[in-house]
Amino acid sequence: MEKTQRPPAEHIASLPADVRDDMERLDELISSIMSDRSRVMWEGRFWGGSDQEIIGYGDYSYETSNRDTAEWFVVGLAVQKNYISIYVNATTDDGYLTEKYADKLGKVKVGKSSISFNSIDDIHLDQLANLISDANRLMT
Repeated sequence: MEKTQRPPAEHIASLPADVRDDMERLDELISSIMSDRSRVMWEGRFWGGSDQEIIGYGDYSYETSNRDTAEWFVVGLAVQKNYISIYVNATTDDGYLTEKYADKLGKVKVGKSSISFNSIDDIHLDQLANLISDANRLMT
């Protein structure tokens, strides 16, 4: 995947009506918390082999297993086929930050760095805001 010049607002406007409002609200929430960070589109082939369009908030660099330097986002927001995903690429000494919030987030599926849900009504926005604030703080 790579950064593109496509404006995130254009991407959101192109989404189907049934998810557009949720994505607008989530984008506003994440953008307000990470207002001092970049907000760009990442597009291309994702790890699982599928083509993706992800709004990335904040940049960070990390070293890959073969010692190359890679760039990625701190928080990502995407629409999948049947759900919305939020990616939080922040860790502490105890593990992935997302997993620490898993029981507080509502009716969601949590992976190591991902949160998936059907509708914004399924996620506890106050806890999501806390998670994103913690990630923003940890990844500065």
